[in-house]
Amino acid sequence: MNTQNAEFLKKSLLNLGFGDTLNSQLDKEMAAKTPDFKLGLSHEFNQKSVDYTLHFKAGDNQDMYFFNKYDATVNHKDDPAKDVHQSFFINKGSGITAKEAFNLMEGRAVHKQLYNLEGQKYQSWLTLDDKNLTENGNKKIKHYHENYGYDIDKVIAGKGIKELEDPKAKDELMYSLKKGNAQQITVGGEDGDKKYFIAANPQFKTVDLYDHQMKKIKREELLQVEQKPVRNLKQREQQKEDAPVKKQSRKAKMHA
Repeated sequence: MNTQNAEFLKKSLLNLGFGDTLNSQLDKEMAAKTPDFKLGLSHEFNQKSVDYTLHFKAGDNQDMYFFNKYDATVNHKDDPAKDVHQSFFINKGSGITAKEAFNLMEGRAVHKQLYNLEGQKYQSWLTLDDKNLTENGNKKIKHYHENYGYDIDKVIAGKGIKELEDPKAKDELMYSLKKGNAQQITVGGEDGDKKYFIAANPQFKTVDLYDHQMKKIKREELLQVEQKPVRNLKQREQQKEDAPVKKQSRKAKMHA
């Protein structure tokens, strides 16, 4: 068995979010020089089960094995007819991760660093195209390149999102959104803080907005915050100083 090849495959599985639970099975199949084989495992995200089938194939001399693709299925236990299936292809050990695959299949967008035919890096948002399928029924991937003009930083700026006020919290928020997650945010307003979930929507150059039960709501509810900015402590104190002082009326004392 080519141990260097095996270690590369194991590292690829780890980087793609499949962990190390398949390592022993991988060693067994490679040692047996099985021409091609499949390994399966399941993950759970947001209380939904996802089944993965990973495809491995030996090269011409059977000394090298390649992990070229995996199939994913998001299961709907209450209604199997709603199960979602999709295949994702791997290029030299890199590609869509297990969690990113789930997010894409849930209809959200993922931001990835990709390589063109000349090997040059570029950034792009990806979504699955429900209306454009391959001959095998796989949804094609839509790309929104950098020149498309979707800047999620600008989209969510000035909306009263408290996580943007702290550099670390902002970095975590942006990282999560680019991974395709629907991320919880706290929005400050005159009526107090409100919790929402947002997800990137590069197609319409905006974000999708959800309530605490992950029910989609109108984006205008978040946009309204821009018209009613949160007053900081200094502004509130200044407002108090500028407010006219009401004089107490003196009432005549009643004599018995």
